[in-house]
Amino acid sequence: MSVQSQDAQRPGFWTRITDSDIWYSFKRSKITIVAAIVTLIIFLSALFAPLIAPHDPFDLATLSLLDSLTPPAWEEGGDPRFLLGTDDQGRGILSTILYGSRISLAVGFASVVFAAVLGISLGLLAGYAGGRTDSIIMRIADIQLTFPAILIALLIDGSVRGALGGIDREQSAFYVLVVSIGLSFWVQYARTVRSSTLVEKNKEYVQAARLIGLHPIKIMARHVLPNVMGPVLVIATINLALAIITEATLSFLGVGIPPTQPSLGTMIRIGNDFLFSGEWWITIFPGITLAVLVLAVNLLGDWLRDALNPRLR
Repeated sequence: MSVQSQDAQRPGFWTRITDSDIWYSFKRSKITIVAAIVTLIIFLSALFAPLIAPHDPFDLATLSLLDSLTPPAWEEGGDPRFLLGTDDQGRGILSTILYGSRISLAVGFASVVFAAVLGISLGLLAGYAGGRTDSIIMRIADIQLTFPAILIALLIDGSVRGALGGIDREQSAFYVLVVSIGLSFWVQYARTVRSSTLVEKNKEYVQAARLIGLHPIKIMARHVLPNVMGPVLVIATINLALAIITEATLSFLGVGIPPTQPSLGTMIRIGNDFLFSGEWWITIFPGITLAVLVLAVNLLGDWLRDALNPRLR
């Protein structure tokens, strides 16, 4: 059979996806489909916020204090221009939610990527090298596990801000949050990858790579890493929800994103100051958005964990 005929009979990319067990599992779960749709809507709304938001909450030229604390449009005293009302600075809640979701998702994604890269690298090194290297990395991980993630993030956040000194807090807030949250989540990746590496490094394909003289870094990157990525994807999905919650918690405590560029957590903190005076919409709508987003991502993570578990197939 010629090469061209073999290529013609080879299934395409989308055919392989639709014929996979994961796609079959996805189609069977109505809850997962709804969670995926909700997550996609929030992601796209955040991504295209400049195009679909009624107002730009960061453009000071368009803000007016006369519009501050305006109730939702269906309430008495509401303004049709602001469907979900406004906050204390006259920013539309709907527009601020769209822009704030961008910041929350950006911090979540960046911190998960940072934690994954750090944790996977240390996990591969610990599992493949073994000995004293393994002991040092795992003892550091064990020590960190004795502290709650939010406490680690607060400690790192305070330390980094103190080390930065005179650098503008608003300019560094995003990067400080990413580093703080990422350093509080790397342990899960490291422990999982280390356990899988301890199994994979004794298999024949790794032994063969050693015999032909491949460098250990190439062996870890080309041979071991692809075979330990399944659990990592599950951890990353679940940690995305945790990272968003952690960012919201830090912002609520006043050490996260500044009020001038509010995330969902910052909006909830601002609204909390006005909750008991009757301006409930400032905190309720961002809170609902945050809860729905985290719930949807968690449901996707639970499904992915079950779909990648060979014992449940």
